[in-house]
Amino acid sequence: MKKMFLSLLLVLQAALLFAQSEQAAVQKSIGNYLKGTSYNLPDTIAKAFYPEANLFLSHKEKPMWIVPVAEYMQWFKKGEQGAFNGRMGRIISIEIYNDIAIAKAEILIPERKQEFMDMFLLKKIQGEWKIISKSASSMPSNKSGRRILFMVANAHFYGKSTIPTGNSFSEIVNAYHTFTTEGYTVDFVSPEGGSIPLAYINTSDTLQKKYLYDQGFMYAMAHTQKPAEIDYRNYKAVHYIGGGSAMYEVPENKEIQDIALKVYEENKGIISSVCHGTAGIAHLKTKDGKYLVEGKRISGYPDVYEKQDGEYFKHFPFLIQKTIEERGGTFKFSARNVSHVEADGRIITGQNFQSSSGVAKKIIQLIENAQ
Repeated sequence: MKKMFLSLLLVLQAALLFAQSEQAAVQKSIGNYLKGTSYNLPDTIAKAFYPEANLFLSHKEKPMWIVPVAEYMQWFKKGEQGAFNGRMGRIISIEIYNDIAIAKAEILIPERKQEFMDMFLLKKIQGEWKIISKSASSMPSNKSGRRILFMVANAHFYGKSTIPTGNSFSEIVNAYHTFTTEGYTVDFVSPEGGSIPLAYINTSDTLQKKYLYDQGFMYAMAHTQKPAEIDYRNYKAVHYIGGGSAMYEVPENKEIQDIALKVYEENKGIISSVCHGTAGIAHLKTKDGKYLVEGKRISGYPDVYEKQDGEYFKHFPFLIQKTIEERGGTFKFSARNVSHVEADGRIITGQNFQSSSGVAKKIIQLIENAQ
């Protein structure tokens, strides 16, 4: 029985690794399309497409405008090769079935206040995923192209225990909705990339239910980026999400720390957190060797509100409030279940999930005032 179980486990692991590699290969193909069309690189576009592929586009004088990919690539020879042309693209979703795949990507052109939704059909041909057809539709958009990076965690359990935990779904959704409604784009990064555990989901909450059944949003939850895939220069702010998972791996992750500090120091951007997400900023040190929180007003989930006799609490690697105060910060909080936001320079923090929207609004205000 034990051998059978181990064999089954190995088969499942192999299947998972294969699925992940196929996902990555499709992402690479769509990535070539996005990069090539954003930087006027016809050769890069060619890597994404099957040579006989067609694009099915809209035209005011034609019911259907069929453009061969060879002709399409010529359009991008007109601009300066390698120069950014204002097109900002990101993958929204990918579905794979055996040797075919469907993918969706969002293309923003903020200067024109225009948004395209591109739909791709791909096929695995001689071991390579190629786009065999593409269609697109456009609409006016308020999306500015400004980006916020959410720091999320991969930890499924409290430390080495078997007590499950996750990222606070309400904190993600409340902040995400606030940012995207105002035209911002939100990306997600986690220490390991890929899927993240979600906690505190309330399907009776209208906003949470909306995003729980939003394919593009949930694809982002299942396919967070790895730190190595992040270009810090793209972001106006980083935002650390809470939930029990936030206590593990994220605070000590050097790559994530580096991204946050570069956004803060080089981009003159914002570092923010909410609830247990404040654990993520507790260890950050600026170029002068000082802790980021030193001399700052900081909020987060206070130690006194933890169930200190609870089993989960025994597995905390450190206490947020105590650590912030030891490192020279002034920890501020209000009554339970009341929104509390602290803004001290370009550091914006909130006490709990009720503070998520308030933190996001303060970030937006700070960014807009700096324009």
